[in-house]
Amino acid sequence: MSQSDKPVADTRSPRRSLLAFGAAIPIGTLGGLIGLGGAEFRLPVLAGPLGYKVHQAVPLNLAVSLITVTTSLIIRGWTLSYEPLAPYLPAIAALITGAVIMAYVGATLARRISAEQLERAVLVLLLIIGAALIVEGFLPQAIPALLPSSVSWHVVAGVLFGMAIGLVSSLLGVAGGEIIIPTLIFAYGVDVKTAGTASLLISLPTIATGLWRYARQGAFADRQALTETVAPMGVGSVIGAIIGGLLVGLVPAAVLKVGLGIILIISAYRIFGHRRQPAIH
Repeated sequence: MSQSDKPVADTRSPRRSLLAFGAAIPIGTLGGLIGLGGAEFRLPVLAGPLGYKVHQAVPLNLAVSLITVTTSLIIRGWTLSYEPLAPYLPAIAALITGAVIMAYVGATLARRISAEQLERAVLVLLLIIGAALIVEGFLPQAIPALLPSSVSWHVVAGVLFGMAIGLVSSLLGVAGGEIIIPTLIFAYGVDVKTAGTASLLISLPTIATGLWRYARQGAFADRQALTETVAPMGVGSVIGAIIGGLLVGLVPAAVLKVGLGIILIISAYRIFGHRRQPAIH
């Protein structure tokens, strides 16, 4: 075999793995500081520096979200009590019902629309979430519930809110905490810590449903993407979340939310604001 006939080593896999791991740690740290999973910030990384097409990036992001949410729920179970959730169980069950239904529908929809349409939808949703983070940074901690105290109101509203949450989760590959937590605080008057725990409980079956549907559609047929991106990004996200949890209180959450909201809007527009050239794999 001549020198020119020798196979060239593929350096893309280790390079992509290192980038996925390295990017996930600061994202997870920031998410841990403000009680979020950071999936919104992982998506621009997956579709930008890591070079995945949006149809690939969304289910991969959802897989990493499952790892981070499961870990966060386990850690939260050690540090906090689940008892404060009891008064809100009907609402939580309703939110899960609506979210699971639309996670299934959203995963199906995402595979049927064109890449350009999906990128446009992702851009709009990320811009809304970025704006919501900025607004949340200026809101007071204690807010009275907007819904009446009736259980029937809580259940009906929960199903409707859950449907919106499930759609966003499946289209972006996120846990949806950025939407679930404000919903619980504003609509149901839940305190921040309890809302964070409830958000994880709602997110877990929502993510699992979206992942199952994506898997049925063949989104994870490329096992290389799981080993070179999902695994290192999942490990990095867990490490970052632990670091963020240890550093809670170092920087005011309100300041972080405003800053991260601005960063998310800028990064979302840069990645999805115009039609990207096809990624080379």
